[in-house]
Amino acid sequence: MTKVAESKTIVGLEIGTHKVVAVVGEVLPDGVINVIGSGVSPTKGVHCGGVVDLDAVVTSIQRAIEQAESISECKIIGVTLAISGQHITSLNESGFTSLSEGIVTQKDLSDAINIARSVRLADGLETLHIVPQEYHVDRLPATKNPLGLSGVRLQAQVHLIACHNDWLRNLKNAVERSKLKIDEIVFSGFASSYSVLHNDEKELGVCLIDIGGGTMDVLVYADGALRYSKVIPFGGNNVTDYIAHMFTTSRTDAEHIKVHYGSAVTPPTHFADKKIEVAGLGGRAPRTFTKGQLSKVTAQCYNDLLGVVAHELTLLRDELIQKGIKQELIAGIVLTGGGSQIEDIVECAKSVFGSQVRVGYPQNITGLTDYVNKPQYATVLGLLQYSHYNDAESSPATDSDSGVTDVLRGAGDKLKSIASWVKSKF
Repeated sequence: MTKVAESKTIVGLEIGTHKVVAVVGEVLPDGVINVIGSGVSPTKGVHCGGVVDLDAVVTSIQRAIEQAESISECKIIGVTLAISGQHITSLNESGFTSLSEGIVTQKDLSDAINIARSVRLADGLETLHIVPQEYHVDRLPATKNPLGLSGVRLQAQVHLIACHNDWLRNLKNAVERSKLKIDEIVFSGFASSYSVLHNDEKELGVCLIDIGGGTMDVLVYADGALRYSKVIPFGGNNVTDYIAHMFTTSRTDAEHIKVHYGSAVTPPTHFADKKIEVAGLGGRAPRTFTKGQLSKVTAQCYNDLLGVVAHELTLLRDELIQKGIKQELIAGIVLTGGGSQIEDIVECAKSVFGSQVRVGYPQNITGLTDYVNKPQYATVLGLLQYSHYNDAESSPATDSDSGVTDVLRGAGDKLKSIASWVKSKF
């Protein structure tokens, strides 16, 4: 048995509204993630990112972890954990420090950032991430790396992401009751940005929208820095509920027809006349609708969801203009998450935002890519990327040791188990 720390193996765990996902990946020297195992279990007991039934969530976590262990032939002990929910709060802050030596040192950078993070948060909130944006030395232009510059005073601009203690504590309890150690805790939208965004998009200006079942994580990068992050408490479940209401059917059947026949525009671009049989409630006879009729409902829902984000972006644009920061989203909109898989979502988003749009798929992965190379795995794969590129110190909400996840790997031949797993899925 060999310790994973020697082979840089990391485990990501996402507890979503619809499913729990665990992914085991080896970090290669160039930062590419070689996926060697994955486990998925339907989630019960989670609402809008928050744990509402601890026992049910523990059961879902254990099933996903057992599946990932079986495929990867690893004994999973520690995980990098995603957190989301409407309790997530963010703000942009500044920190100032005097340069005692007349030049910027690493200590000066740390002092300025610590002063910026010392802002008083609302009761119950604690800092999750401190993300540097840029630095100013006296009246010099903004820079990402001020080390060695001469001056009298250093200003650090940072983006703070905070979470609520109650939400965090319940999530940690569920994981720890599953006999897992938490190595790092990462805001899920931030993790997704590591997985699907390119550096040049962040420089030009881009908005990432991760559409989940219960929430939408929205992040905006401009001038190469994170300027805005927010969790909007609406997602794919709202679409499902509206379909169930309009067509008088169960949520299970509504989810099925949304996934297989829904469209984000009306009429849909493909097979508008296709007949869809919708089961009735309480033994009532099923009814038949067309895909075009369904699209009137789903398209309205997606226009409304994305319209909420468009309103937020308008407010942000005004704020950035006042601060003299480039606010144009030249790289446009990147959609990811399970909710981005509905048909015609790109066309819908283009009409709402009036800019170019693409669907974001996980980047820099190899191994079991046939199954995990999908937008709904952006967050959990982003957790692996985040853990590789950041020390544990960048996640103040976790009290675990720094370093990669502590997992014990089996020495058996993985190829046979991987092949068997793939065959069972396809």
